Amino acid sequence: MTRAFVFPGQGSQAVGMGRELAEAFPIARQLFQEVDDALSQKLSALMFEGPEADLTLTENAQPALMAMSLAVVRVLETEGGIDLARTAAFVAGHSLGEYSALAAAGAFTVADTARLLKIRGQAMQKAVPVGIGAMAALLGSELEQAKEIAAVAAEGDVCEAANDNGGAQVVLSGHKVAVDRAIKLAAERGIKRAILLPVSAPFHCALMQPAADAMEAALAKVDMKSPRLPLVANVTANRVTDPDEIRALLVRQVTGTVRWRECVLFMKAQGVDTLVELGVGKVLGGLAKRIDKELSGSSVGTPADIEAFLKTL
Repeated sequence: MTRAFVFPGQGSQAVGMGRELAEAFPIARQLFQEVDDALSQKLSALMFEGPEADLTLTENAQPALMAMSLAVVRVLETEGGIDLARTAAFVAGHSLGEYSALAAAGAFTVADTARLLKIRGQAMQKAVPVGIGAMAALLGSELEQAKEIAAVAAEGDVCEAANDNGGAQVVLSGHKVAVDRAIKLAAERGIKRAILLPVSAPFHCALMQPAADAMEAALAKVDMKSPRLPLVANVTANRVTDPDEIRALLVRQVTGTVRWRECVLFMKAQGVDTLVELGVGKVLGGLAKRIDKELSGSSVGTPADIEAFLKTL
């Protein structure tokens, strides 16, 4: 068995996340405290108790999801005695999950990752006034067809493929008027379903350029080491270990397409047969088989999940 550890993105957050881990493992409590201290914010209380509206805010959801993923990593390392670099061939993350992956692989400290994601969340939210942008999921569409619909719908506005998630699911992002046109066009082109997503900003498109500039400035000030195992980057769907290259890719990632389907297929081509999602939810674990039937996927986010996973080693 050859594994890759993968880390979820925004949308997986839920009130109560991390509470079971914190109750079961002192090392998880310590990780949550580390993030709280780095942000001078009681983020863990927001994760455990809500309110949901505050947890869903981009600037809170992003570091919260990272904290949850890193708590699982710490428990696996300390309680399970696993070494990430010996247990998996690659790490990868969906959008903000790329930061979780890099922190898990030792490229960033937990405190620096939390602060970077706070900045990223705030910058992404500020980049476009509320109501101007939108995102829509095209279900039953492959990437090339979705890109063609986006190009026709743009009409001088921004409309781009933001996420190629696999399993015939592509997300478009851009000006709301253009995304609305794309939804109508998708129906006319026979796409099974096209739905507006409940997001607060149009992520992963050209409208996010102010956020990319903010991240370029923030990343330039943070110390980064080479990850202990290769990252498969969202924007290239290829392996990377050089810190300067990773920095540049993280900046490009803010406006670029998350090429998740291609990332997964790249890992499979390198011999990976199992994707293990660390953190909240089961989105990436569930997508594995939809991207390639020969892959298996699992999700590890609770004490019971951790116990089950350690038995497979």
